[in-house]
Amino acid sequence: MNTPAISAAVTSTAKITRSATGLHLIGDLYACRCEQHLMLDARALEDFCKRSVADAGLSTVGSLFHSFGEGDGVTGVVVLAESHLSIHTWPEAGYVTLDVYVCNYSTNNRPKAEKLFDTILAAFNPADPHLHRVERA
Repeated sequence: MNTPAISAAVTSTAKITRSATGLHLIGDLYACRCEQHLMLDARALEDFCKRSVADAGLSTVGSLFHSFGEGDGVTGVVVLAESHLSIHTWPEAGYVTLDVYVCNYSTNNRPKAEKLFDTILAAFNPADPHLHRVERA
């Protein structure tokens, strides 16, 4: 059931100028061949992600990582001044989901987002990566 606001948004043909475009990089990483601590250790994964954010030239404003227990996966997010990085691990399946999203309000952050995404992708070394690139406008 569509609400009037959603219906109007879907059917609107008005041209809107947007000044805050963005890039959303999404990865479903299957058959990861990585150091196990990245899959299992919330502190190690958080430290790695925050170092990777800084190395890419992006700005961390906060983070939260949670371990689901001994031998279980980790879920985490790094909130960026430019937007966010989120990551979720399933060590029992060798599977990781990864999202890097940046806004481009005052500067083009696409190269920084790509560097961050590529760094994390390389660390997890998936045999079967399913990658998506969404230009947000």
